[in-house]
Amino acid sequence: MVNTAYDSAGQTPAASPWAAVGVSAFDERLYQAILNQPDAGAAGWALLTGASPARVREACNRLLSLGLLQPPDSMGGLRAVDPRVAIRALIRRRETESELLAATAEEMATAYEAGLLREEPSRLVEVASGEGAIAARLEEMYARAEHEVCLFDTPPYLAPAGPQVDLQADLLSRGIVSRGIYSATGLEDPKALSRAFRMVELGEQARVLPSVPLKLLVVDGCRALLPLTASAAGGYCAVVVWHSAVTEALQKLFELAWQQAAPLGQAVDDGGLSESERTLTRLLAAGMKDEAVARHLGVSLRTLRRRVSELQERLGAASRFQLGMRASQRGWV
Repeated sequence: MVNTAYDSAGQTPAASPWAAVGVSAFDERLYQAILNQPDAGAAGWALLTGASPARVREACNRLLSLGLLQPPDSMGGLRAVDPRVAIRALIRRRETESELLAATAEEMATAYEAGLLREEPSRLVEVASGEGAIAARLEEMYARAEHEVCLFDTPPYLAPAGPQVDLQADLLSRGIVSRGIYSATGLEDPKALSRAFRMVELGEQARVLPSVPLKLLVVDGCRALLPLTASAAGGYCAVVVWHSAVTEALQKLFELAWQQAAPLGQAVDDGGLSESERTLTRLLAAGMKDEAVARHLGVSLRTLRRRVSELQERLGAASRFQLGMRASQRGWV
């Protein structure tokens, strides 16, 4: 048996499966001879394979190192290891080697990108113009995420939110950590608020600030996407920044904001809250103004303030701040 096969059309050679575990064509032929004639010895195997005894001895040493043969002992000479055991062990060894090689890919990629930047600094950034181009870059960045995605979310929303929600949902299903900081003013939009709570349901770690400095996506701390023009200017124009001091600074900016932001969670019915009260605690936790909360709940400001006062009394809270803290401690937000 040789180490090369042919496809069904008999035209192109196809590598033997043995090649995938590092066994050469001659070593495979010798191993087959040993399996068929285990007592032939080196001289007999040389005759069976048509090779010199010296070549057979060298190949036997390789098969020993691969774990396909067991060394001579008091019971006799070389013997083949059960192929079912030996081949599985070879496969596991190759898988481990492949995983170790893959683990170095990020480090090698970092060195590669650094070399490109030294050669041509303009490679640091890539401008994407138009909704389609930005959407394509966004999809690519989510697909390449390996560890964590960090997001600043703030209006204006120039494109439909649906595609990004789907990308984030897929990201979370792959076990990638997603952290988002939302602008409280943006969450005054019922659709934006509903989307944010939906992401929390899917597993996103979400927090809220009165405002965030800009739209921003940072993937694995080394790639970033952010608007190229000011929010007031409108239009579809963004920049992708590759791993550099710039992306490191943007990641640090996110971490600083994360420390200052308040959790945006889901209220749970741990304290006998009604549905409207659960919604109220979440809206208050988002840092919304009374006017915006009243609009979401469809009640007057007077009714809203009465409900807030009732919640404060139930929790023994003297202020809105204490209300938020105690609701959080009870798992309501």
